[in-house]
Amino acid sequence: MKWVSAAEAVAVIRSHEQVFVHGGSAAPTRLIEALAQHCRSLEHVIVLHLHTEGPAPHVAPDMVGHIRHRAFFIAKNTREAVNSGRADYIPAFLSDVPRLFDRGMLPLDAALVHVSPPDRHGYCSLGVSVDVALSAVRNAKRIIAQVNPQMPRTHGDSFIHSSKIDFAVEVDAPIWEHQLPPIGPVERRIAGHVADLVPDGATIQMGIGAIPAAVGEALYGKRDLGIHSEMFTDIVVDLVERGVVTGARKQLNRGKVVTAFAGGSQRLYKFLHDNPQVEMRPADYTNDTSIIRRFDSMVAINSALEIDLTGQVCADSIGDRLYSGVGGQMDFIRGAALAANGQAIIALPSTASADSVSRIVPALRQGAGVVTTRAHVHTVVTEYGVAQLAGKSLSERARALISIAHPQFREPLLRAVQQQRHFASMLPPDPSKT
Repeated sequence: MKWVSAAEAVAVIRSHEQVFVHGGSAAPTRLIEALAQHCRSLEHVIVLHLHTEGPAPHVAPDMVGHIRHRAFFIAKNTREAVNSGRADYIPAFLSDVPRLFDRGMLPLDAALVHVSPPDRHGYCSLGVSVDVALSAVRNAKRIIAQVNPQMPRTHGDSFIHSSKIDFAVEVDAPIWEHQLPPIGPVERRIAGHVADLVPDGATIQMGIGAIPAAVGEALYGKRDLGIHSEMFTDIVVDLVERGVVTGARKQLNRGKVVTAFAGGSQRLYKFLHDNPQVEMRPADYTNDTSIIRRFDSMVAINSALEIDLTGQVCADSIGDRLYSGVGGQMDFIRGAALAANGQAIIALPSTASADSVSRIVPALRQGAGVVTTRAHVHTVVTEYGVAQLAGKSLSERARALISIAHPQFREPLLRAVQQQRHFASMLPPDPSKT
């Protein structure tokens, strides 16, 4: 590796080139800041990444014309830029993103990554984020690495040999932490319903947020659970240390905790460091439906911003305001539904905005994106119970979803569906025909 400063490393990037940036808690902040500064003298450099933790100077208003960000997943630090038109959103299943690089559909001139120092064999680890980064480093013409002894050295398919790195920048700083929101009574009630659907020996997938954290706590009494997930947080450490997660009954990668990326506290990163129980794998493995369906009791737990009474799930926008991304929800919902004894769960609070808005709606807002189709949605959980939708008609689905809506919205929802013909069996009887 050629050791240089961050400014020297990014100086090789030219106008109109396309650059990948390592995502999540592995965001290489020193390189991102240097890139933004360097690109002030360039034109239309494309920057591609999933969500990143930390600052995002490359999407600042004064970078217009110099850098154009294209997001596979939108985070808080890029949301305003995307919705104001300074950045773009690429909807894609997480499992498909590596193929976009592999097949040259999104050619990469450079990849900015954040790695551990090389071991005695010369291998650096991509640490807490393998997901789409592994494909990026295999396909980029130039690799620029922020090398940090505080990046956990993770096992699995996470390695890049130092001879493949063109420029290395030495950094010694904590990687980004992700603080979970507090768990409230609504999340705990949802978690209780979800936990009832998880049998001993199941393999589970959970995301990030208060509901997954609450579900984790609700699983403390289970036995021999396995983890196969696109990501996880500190809750998995708790489950492993309590002996709940052993992976002893997994059909694949038995005994291993498998994920594509992780984000949480320094406690999580210490747990990941040089831990052979954890395998980091690329997203085209963790999120491959043909892999997911091979776990007999696969339980996928995902969330939504809004769901209509036919079962359509919006998870990436609030109306036409883009909020996050497609991510891996469809990958896991379909994979779990196809598993022998799988459970494909959408879990969400029944309301938003201090109970003033129902998340269960007669129709999605104008401009809302359907991330998971009505045909793919099998089970929906709110704090008021469980609605099983698989094999049910539109009218039956509407009844089931109304039953788990917030009580103050059930009557308005019923009145709304009675105005729509495809809910014909829910219409009141015609008095003239009785």
